[in-house]
Amino acid sequence: MARRGPRLSLAVQYATTGATALPSPSRLRRWAQAALERDCAVTVRFVGAREGQTLNALYRGKDYATNVLAFVYDDESPLEGDIVLCAPVLKQEAKAQGKPLADHCAHLVVHGMLHLQGYQHDTVRAARAMEARERSVLGRLGVPDPYAERARG
Repeated sequence: MARRGPRLSLAVQYATTGATALPSPSRLRRWAQAALERDCAVTVRFVGAREGQTLNALYRGKDYATNVLAFVYDDESPLEGDIVLCAPVLKQEAKAQGKPLADHCAHLVVHGMLHLQGYQHDTVRAARAMEARERSVLGRLGVPDPYAERARG
């Protein structure tokens, strides 16, 4: 009997203005699936700056909107969690970094999926492992290495 890969249940919410410029649910599914290591039920939610700032202040004690937040609700199988992406921050960062918004979103969806599955970047060793996994997944998706500029700098 063939072994099946991990399964993804994905919901997408666009809770911000300018959603037409954001990736489609099918693209988000492709990116999330590429980073999947175990069964997951995930909601990807795009928010505006106010909601992004509120969530970051409430859960991380940082009073600014950040690009991505990941919340695990149930670590059983399937793992359940949310990935919150702050659309204005993503757009500003992509522009500042001179990259397509889709590539930046792909990176942060993969980043969020890895966080949900236990990856962290709170130590140098953990960050290296997480970044290596991100590079591998993004490379398979045809997305340039998001850390290449830092390596050169």
